[in-house]
Amino acid sequence: MKKKETLIDAIDIKSLIRSVEGTLEVILLCAVYYIACHIGYPYDHFFPGFALGNYILAGVYGLLVAILFASFDGFKFGYLRITEVLLSQWIALCIVNFVTYWQLCLVAGNVISPLPLVLTTLVGAAVSFLCTISYTFVYHRLYVPKNMVMIFGRDKAVTLKFKMETRPDKYRIVKLIPAEEGFDKICEQIVNYDAVVINDIQAGLRNDILKFCYKNEIRTYLTPKISDIIVHGATNINLFDTPLALVKGIGLSSTQRIVKRFMDLLISLFVFIIASPIMLLVALAIKLEDGGPVFYKQARVSLDGKVFNILKFRSMIVDAEKDGLSIPATGKDPRITKIGQITRATRIDELPQLLNIIKGDMSIVGPRPERVEHMQKYGEMVPEFDFRTKVKGGLTGYAQVYGKYNTSPYDKLRLDMMYIENYSLLLDIKLILMTIRIMLTKESVEGFETIEQLENMAIDAAEHCGNTAKDTPSVTK
Repeated sequence: MKKKETLIDAIDIKSLIRSVEGTLEVILLCAVYYIACHIGYPYDHFFPGFALGNYILAGVYGLLVAILFASFDGFKFGYLRITEVLLSQWIALCIVNFVTYWQLCLVAGNVISPLPLVLTTLVGAAVSFLCTISYTFVYHRLYVPKNMVMIFGRDKAVTLKFKMETRPDKYRIVKLIPAEEGFDKICEQIVNYDAVVINDIQAGLRNDILKFCYKNEIRTYLTPKISDIIVHGATNINLFDTPLALVKGIGLSSTQRIVKRFMDLLISLFVFIIASPIMLLVALAIKLEDGGPVFYKQARVSLDGKVFNILKFRSMIVDAEKDGLSIPATGKDPRITKIGQITRATRIDELPQLLNIIKGDMSIVGPRPERVEHMQKYGEMVPEFDFRTKVKGGLTGYAQVYGKYNTSPYDKLRLDMMYIENYSLLLDIKLILMTIRIMLTKESVEGFETIEQLENMAIDAAEHCGNTAKDTPSVTK
């Protein structure tokens, strides 16, 4: 009962196409760099008597572009939105050209004019724009959205349908099937669709459906449970003829913690020195506006449940949370000061947390530390929520990059567990770079109430397709 597939589906040349497109773009950017430098910088000034010098520098430039583009998801044409790919590439280009400028200064033994590299950046940005638009057009011409069916357990699990519908260029869920219909009826229906989404259903049924789809070559998407993420980060042991998976459950190893702490100190001290003038100006502006305190302190939970006071520049009026009230601020909240509107919009209000990082209360990258009351509340909803405290809380993190301000506690936990179980120094560097893109993306600060709207829409959709499943947490997380 195998499904008939098109030639493109069978061969799956997406990776090959992206590789060719990415290679062509890197070559074009190298050509822009070579021409700009050949015109702007005298050849003999850098490599007297060495004819291959400029070609070697162009090759190094191309290598840096390729590495940063790949690390920053700049080659994911069609997978990410055009604006996300462009922001990734443009930020990467700025970093590459900044590093290259100082590289050329070292080669020349002198401080040279930055104008040729400024021109390289501008022309490179134009090349990036044209390539991204063209490659995305090619992608969507070759790969049209598939007709998908979603099998779901809880009513609120259908929120995923509405999230996926924000990318109609990639996903089209045309049918919802409640898990209570049973294995046989579900299998009879899913063979008529291009792909299946398995979302928040009991482990036994999920495994049976997954094996059925695998056997019949049906493309399958599934939302991971917490146990799946833990096992994914396990170490494989092949000493016997029965495979073993070792789950240590300790978060980061001692070596990883030492290296991470060294990177935290190095980066935070450097940024603190660079940002000090801005921080002094912001502190003065806050004090002059209403005479209140410059900093705002709030109890947060970090590694092993330790409570510490997180620092921010105060962006709201004094006593904004008097009488113990803690109400999240919206964009037009009257409690936000004039200076606060600016510091919140530019994320400058978070800069004092560099002191928390230097002190050791936080890390640059890690699960965002939650308020004490939120930890208690979310812990009641999701008992595994304190798994996030196996590492230090961070200024930015996996959930901040791949989630949204209104991401549900369970989804936030899954994202942060992906970080903990797949930790590496390179992942930290990637998340730091991608945070820059998130800061420039409006979508990352959607309304606080949107998750409740999504849940209500999900319940209505589930009831419409005849589901009567009770809205209770899954017992097999």
